[in-house]
Amino acid sequence: MGTFIANNVPQNHPPQPLTAQQIIHQRQRRYWDTRVYEEIRLGNWSRTDVDTQIDLQGWLPYLDQLPRDPYVETRWKRMSWFYLDQSGEPRVLAGCPMAQAGAFNDAETMADKIRHYAPLEEPFIQRDDVTAFIKGWADLWDIQPGEPILMQINGVRGDKLTDPLQGQGIHKDGSKFLSVLVINRENVRGATSSLSFDKQGQHEIISADLAPGEILHIRDDQIYHSVGSLQPQDESQPFERFIIIINCRFNDQFQNRVLREHFPGAVLNEW
Repeated sequence: MGTFIANNVPQNHPPQPLTAQQIIHQRQRRYWDTRVYEEIRLGNWSRTDVDTQIDLQGWLPYLDQLPRDPYVETRWKRMSWFYLDQSGEPRVLAGCPMAQAGAFNDAETMADKIRHYAPLEEPFIQRDDVTAFIKGWADLWDIQPGEPILMQINGVRGDKLTDPLQGQGIHKDGSKFLSVLVINRENVRGATSSLSFDKQGQHEIISADLAPGEILHIRDDQIYHSVGSLQPQDESQPFERFIIIINCRFNDQFQNRVLREHFPGAVLNEW
């Protein structure tokens, strides 16, 4: 992918309608199984894998270059903002920070703070399977040109019991669409992912230990999510677990204000 780094998002112009032949061609080459679209339509979530779509082994070296998260102890993280141009290609939005209001994040280290992180590395962004993943994800949620997409790599390393959410607990991220992809899981006991209809977790939907290559798609405005504490399976060795988080169409107005400040032409969910 020839990455274009924008200092401002171009004003959005409605894309030309697809012809019937284009629609048929698009459906024939969709990134996700039909089952995934149907599960999201009926239940607002889906669990699947991307083993055949991405080269996980090719992604692993980028974990070694992750800097420590300056806001969360024991976590390592990079993040970048993207948008689709009028031809549907991902473009980088450089320089915008991340922000979550206290309504969406209970952790004192993160709530109501403007947080700056190192960007995703250029060689990673330019990988064909990364470009295809972003485009496939945008197709799943019908993301339109100019809508900011946040993509993060983050995770934890250690040798003792660790809460990867650092007190965030059962939560929503403040967006409409969210997916969590596990990249690696080494010497880990715990880190059980869960979805529920309520913040107390009394109406649980699923509880599972996701393997590398598995991904949860979630309508973040409809369903809560969480992940449990983890510790080494073999206590003589450290553990490591890293994930991709990607989301779009924010209903967190704190984040939207920050996006508007940095990218005046962005297409935002402001209603």
